[in-house]
Formats: sequence, C-alpha cells, structure tokens
Amino acid sequence: MTGDLERAYEILHHRCGERARTAFPLAPLTTLRVGGAAALFLEPESDGDLVSAAEAVADTGIPSMVLGKGSNLLVSDAGFDGLVLRLGHGYRWAARDGDRLSAGGAMPLPALAGVALSHALAGLEWGVAIPASLGGAVRMNAGAHGGEMADILETIDVFEPGRGEAVTVRAEDAGFSYRDSCLPRDGIVTRATVRLATGDADEIRAGMDEVREWRRVHQPLAEPNCCSVFKNPPGDFAARLIEAASLKGMALGGVTVSTKHSNFIVTSEGARAADVVALIRAVQETVMTRFDIHLEPEVRLVGRFDQVPY
Repeated sequence: MTGDLERAYEILHHRCGERARTAFPLAPLTTLRVGGAAALFLEPESDGDLVSAAEAVADTGIPSMVLGKGSNLLVSDAGFDGLVLRLGHGYRWAARDGDRLSAGGAMPLPALAGVALSHALAGLEWGVAIPASLGGAVRMNAGAHGGEMADILETIDVFEPGRGEAVTVRAEDAGFSYRDSCLPRDGIVTRATVRLATGDADEIRAGMDEVREWRRVHQPLAEPNCCSVFKNPPGDFAARLIEAASLKGMALGGVTVSTKHSNFIVTSEGARAADVVALIRAVQETVMTRFDIHLEPEVRLVGRFDQVPY
C-alpha cells in the first residue's frame, strides 16, 4: 500500500479494529462476480463509523466509494485503489408507522417489499424484482414493472462526509430522473421513508408472485449478471434494439449477451471485467451503426479500465 493508504488504514484500524480490512476481494460482493480487490474495506455499523471513514478519507485524500448489493456495478480487474464502504447490519432494519415504512440504507429492497406485504401495504410489489439495497435503489431511482422509488419516497437521510453527519432530504428535492438522482455524489443514503397505501394482502402477494414469475421466465436469474446493462432510450427499449441488431448470444471472452434477455450480460468462469466492457462497447457500436441510437449504460464502472463505454 502507498503511504496514504497505510495512513488511512491506521486511522480506520484504530477506530474500527479488525473490521477495517485490506486487499478485500470485491467480486463476490457483486452480481457479475468479476473484478479485483479493494485496497481498503469497511462495513460501517453506525454513523460514528461513517465519521471515522470520512476523517480517514479527508486526512489522506484517498478515493472512496459505497457498495450496496453490487447489482449494477462492474469493478475493474485491477480493483479499486481506495476505500470501499458497505453499510453493515446496523443499517439493515425496517419500521412501520401507519402507511409509512422507514428502513436503513442496507435493507435489501426485496426484503422491504416483504415487510410491506406483512403489513398489507401496497405500492412496493415491484421491489421484489430489484436485487439492490434500499440506499442503492434510492440513489439510482431504481424501478421495474411500472414503478420506481421516486413514486413512493418521502424523505431520505444522507450522510455527508464533509459535514460529518446525516441530513434529511425531501424526495421532491432529490432531483429524481430516469435511473438517477441529484443526491450528493459522495453522500451515503443511511435511511429512507416511503409512503405506501393500505391494501389487500392477498392482492399484494399475487402482484409480487406475478413479478417473480415474470423475472423467472424472462431474465437469466441462474447466471451471474448485473441486471439491465443499458437504460431504455426515449420511446424504445434497449432489449428490442439489441435483439434487432442480432446481438443476442454474442460472446467475448467469458461474457455473453444473454439469450434469455438481450439487455442482460452474463458471465462465466474465467470472465474478466475487461471482457464485460468490451462487449458493452461492441453492443453500443453495433446499435449505433444499425439504428443511430446511443445506448447509455446503466451499469456503473469502478476502478481503472483501458477502455470505457461511450
């Protein structure tokens, strides 16, 4: 490790003990199952841990990032030369207040949808289709089957490293757009509150079962993937364009455009992150040549790559 990384590790180890790790493999924490290691890694269990992490970053200038469930993330083969934070169990909780649910940023969205079902609250049935943490789902305004986070969010607690504390942001001030938000890029979503509607438990369960069955039939759930690779262009669908360009099943190295859903890329043993990027670029270039449409990646790249999607 460089001097800055060593200094950051000393700070974190002093404050957080053995929970501060070095050379921590990231591939098992992502749904693509590829990529290298984090130079430093910590699972914060409290805002106090986040303060320690913020101080380590401010004192040394090393880069940092937050990892949720890793479902829209591609880590480079060289890994990430900085500090990776993944909210720990202290941020995995949920509580009900009438038709509102509050939950920690580490709460898996499908689990939160299950909590909503247990209280006969409707409006989050689509959440069973999103393998993301609540924090990640909020930041990217995740959605599926006609619903998205912006539809149900009321407030968001965001830890701002520069302030050393969490601030509450109203949903209408978060700048939500299609698969994006204007939340501070270095901010960490530690809590969010959604407002749902009282419903019939049997109908809610049926809606969730329908979503699960659609995923089973149409998505490559049994293979490592990062969910949708590209955002849908205005008035069209990325999957339709990719299939129309005869790219279904296209393979490079150990990665393949899924034959089950063409907006998914799946990996096999021996795959590299560089292969994923190369396939993304090939799909983009072919669709641009055939249809003059740019497919914007939904997957987020972390670390250094020799080439990147355009």
